[in-house]
Amino acid sequence: MKILVIRFSAIGDIVWTSPVVRCLKQQIPNAIIHFCTKKSYEEVVEANPFIDKIHFLDKKGLNYLIRNLKKENFDVVIDLHNNQRTNYIKFWLGKKSYTYQKLRLRKWLFVQFKMKNMLPKNHVADRYLATLAPLGVYSDGKGLDFFIAENKIIPDDYFPIIYQKKGFVAFVIGASYFTKRLPIAKMVELCKKTTLPIVLVGGKEDEDNGNQLIKLFEEETNQKGIIWNTCGQLSIAQSASVVQKAKMVFAHDTGLMHIAAAFHKKIYSIWGSTVPELGLYPYKTDYIALENLNLSCRPCSRMGKKKCPEKHFKCMNDLDFSAVKE
Repeated sequence: MKILVIRFSAIGDIVWTSPVVRCLKQQIPNAIIHFCTKKSYEEVVEANPFIDKIHFLDKKGLNYLIRNLKKENFDVVIDLHNNQRTNYIKFWLGKKSYTYQKLRLRKWLFVQFKMKNMLPKNHVADRYLATLAPLGVYSDGKGLDFFIAENKIIPDDYFPIIYQKKGFVAFVIGASYFTKRLPIAKMVELCKKTTLPIVLVGGKEDEDNGNQLIKLFEEETNQKGIIWNTCGQLSIAQSASVVQKAKMVFAHDTGLMHIAAAFHKKIYSIWGSTVPELGLYPYKTDYIALENLNLSCRPCSRMGKKKCPEKHFKCMNDLDFSAVKE
């Protein structure tokens, strides 16, 4: 059976699809698995041994992609994105398809009216897997996968000697929205909770925040060389390699948190305007959620916001880190 799995974005969502491709490959005899995503997320799936071929949505456009997909003559399409573009693809391929249900109304009711009875009963990764039930494919209980191409693995001697000897904490300082990210002063407070060296991980857009964090930390503690900023210096897969080598991980609600879960790391997951109860928590790994449970305004969003609607940002400013232990 030749199967197309579609998920265009983003990093965490694509990582959540990893049990789907694994279970399809291992549970359907002679299954040939193709995966379709955006070109910018190539490193998230390029080394996955359960995927036989990858198709990319890139600058050539959706119609170009569809023309190439039609040549493959798939038996089944698994749509784990369920948006206008994926529905367009399914229409033109004309094949039997199974589509992930996003529960948009239930999520909206929970966020807007705090109706807890509307909360999903399981993780998004489990809901992705439930899409496969008509094919007789079930969860194997093994959690997430993340595979790194050999040329993207960070060597041990990339790190300073003290980091190699003591081990380190990987701190994923970025997030897609302001309300999902700690203020820099709170990041410094969190860094003070560990005696291990810290490697900051994130994109180019996080580089300045990383530098400010280090400057403030050194001013307040008079310790130098304890925090190292790699933001903007590494690719997605290389950043994943840093996370893989870490003793534990501090992470906002972002893709690298879920990559850390795939490596079964101990995670301190940081939550501001969003909440893990929506099925977004680190999947099948040891984690502690750092969140302010004393606010009636949380969650104010399902995905995050550009600014705090209440203007106090207490979900992050008043966050307690007493649960952090080495």
